[in-house]
Amino acid sequence: MKPIGLLGGMSWESTAVYYRHLNERMRDLRGGLASAELVVRSFDFARIVALQKKGAWDEAGQTLAEAACGLEAAGAKVIIICTNTMHLLADQVASATTIPLLHIVDATAEKIVAAGYGRPLLLATRYTMEQDFYKGRLKQKYGLDALVPDEADRTIVHDVIFDEICQGIISPQSQATYQRIIEKGAAQGADCVILGCTEIGLLIGNLPTAVPPFDSTLLHADAAFDFALADQAA
Repeated sequence: MKPIGLLGGMSWESTAVYYRHLNERMRDLRGGLASAELVVRSFDFARIVALQKKGAWDEAGQTLAEAACGLEAAGAKVIIICTNTMHLLADQVASATTIPLLHIVDATAEKIVAAGYGRPLLLATRYTMEQDFYKGRLKQKYGLDALVPDEADRTIVHDVIFDEICQGIISPQSQATYQRIIEKGAAQGADCVILGCTEIGLLIGNLPTAVPPFDSTLLHADAAFDFALADQAA
């Protein structure tokens, strides 16, 4: 297996999902004591969030790029950024190393297209829902016409991510609220929903939703796993 480099800790709640899912897939594949070869750089999320709030994206990008170089030096053969929002900086991170960076939008969109859907509702942080780096890639590369909630619901989605899920809080009230927002999106024409923050699956991943969900965290981890095993004997 090619070692996978994880830029994580943003937040560690979802990085733990990546870590567990990658290891479970390897155990399922090879059995026994087999586990995935991973190199992990986990950030202090409070530091990253402070940069986000200041709009200091260049500084954040340099921070991630330096960490990506460290992962490559430690033996990683592919890198994944374990957060949707920080894919705003994916090009800067990718250009800092000589190894591939697997983009979370690509991993998610390919599955949506393969399943025959075309108008996903995007639930994510405010940065991801409101800036074009995510929706633009969905549209330009995959022809997907993403919807986002209205302003009031975007605020709710964003606040629940940072104030609850990233802090290990899973609230039944917030679960119901997210389900309501998805129902509203379906009524407006969404035919599926992207869980476009890596923590959202922790909140509603096992709950019924009005339209089919695509969990970006698991799909991204699967793409990395498949890449790491490509051209190698199982």
